[in-house]
Amino acid sequence: MDESVSRREHKSVYPGITPQIAAAGVQAALKVIDGRWKLTILFELFGGRTRRFSELERAIPGVSQKVLAGQLRDLERDGVVRRVVHPAVPPKVEYSLTPGGEEMCPALDELLYWAQRWKAQPTAADPQRAD
Repeated sequence: MDESVSRREHKSVYPGITPQIAAAGVQAALKVIDGRWKLTILFELFGGRTRRFSELERAIPGVSQKVLAGQLRDLERDGVVRRVVHPAVPPKVEYSLTPGGEEMCPALDELLYWAQRWKAQPTAADPQRAD
């Protein structure tokens, strides 16, 4: 058996975790990142990077201030993003990931890797497409 297949199979086997528990856990995790800009925000902050609100706004073309602020608030509420307000005029607000947010990086990298492999697979609708 291919080592990468074996490794992937092993990841899905957790003692005592039923399919229902697994599905509920993954759904709860997906709720945290559900939002048009949340994944982009997370990828901007991965690697220990700290960004000011205006830097995030410039880095994410098309996002409005209101939506960006709301998505950051959601991520902060869920314990993924840390918001630090520095006393200054004008106020300086910085965002970074919490340790729990940084822990998401390998999982999202793995999901990205899977998506790239999956997207490259030929489908019934497009049998000519190849890797």
